[in-house]
Amino acid sequence: MLQAGDFFSLEATEHAALFANTEFVWDAVKVIEDYVQQCLQTTHRPTTSGLRVHETTVLEGDDIYIGEGTVIEPGVYIKGPVVIGKHCEIRQGAYLRGNVVLGDGVVIGHTTELKNTVMLEHAHAPHFAYLGDSIVGRSANLGAGTKLSNLPVNSFKDKATKKRPTIRFTLDGQVYDTGLAKLGAILGDDVQTGCNCVLNPGCLIGPRTLVYPLMSLGKGYFPGDSVIKLRQQIDIAPRT
Repeated sequence: MLQAGDFFSLEATEHAALFANTEFVWDAVKVIEDYVQQCLQTTHRPTTSGLRVHETTVLEGDDIYIGEGTVIEPGVYIKGPVVIGKHCEIRQGAYLRGNVVLGDGVVIGHTTELKNTVMLEHAHAPHFAYLGDSIVGRSANLGAGTKLSNLPVNSFKDKATKKRPTIRFTLDGQVYDTGLAKLGAILGDDVQTGCNCVLNPGCLIGPRTLVYPLMSLGKGYFPGDSVIKLRQQIDIAPRT
């Protein structure tokens, strides 16, 4: 239920190695930085050769790989280490700030920010999104304004150790400690979120689930092949 194979078709992604030797799906978040370095040293040697970028676009660092056919619009800021696949679209004002992996055909939209995040093939975050310490499955789509929050609002550093508490959740009576102080969301293949959703730290959504607009989902597991709706009552009164 909580293994990588329960969320992603590993045989269909180029980045299946990210999930090797993981017990739980969130363990992959712990090794994103190492995985990016592994890619840059082996299969995705840093290169932007032949890539045309506008003078307002910033590529910071020598540890950036951008695949053929990828379009980088004006005003994009990309800070390595980053691996971007083929035929991606990085739209105006996007900010990729290190330890990011994008599979082939990924779309990153206007004013969308990514940090320590993996988006598998053909996933889209096309409008006003934030993705921190997260993994998004193949062909998933984030509605405009979706936020994958990675730090609980009540997370404070211990005065003695200077460390934050790790994110824990309960499922079927069992407590799971992710071992991560920062953990965004993990979205399985083909998940879709409506506009202005907030997925709070430690939110795990199984494949093919639909999340309706304006939802705020807490930490924990939400099963695949589900529809998650927000129900609210609207009162209409005469204007006086």
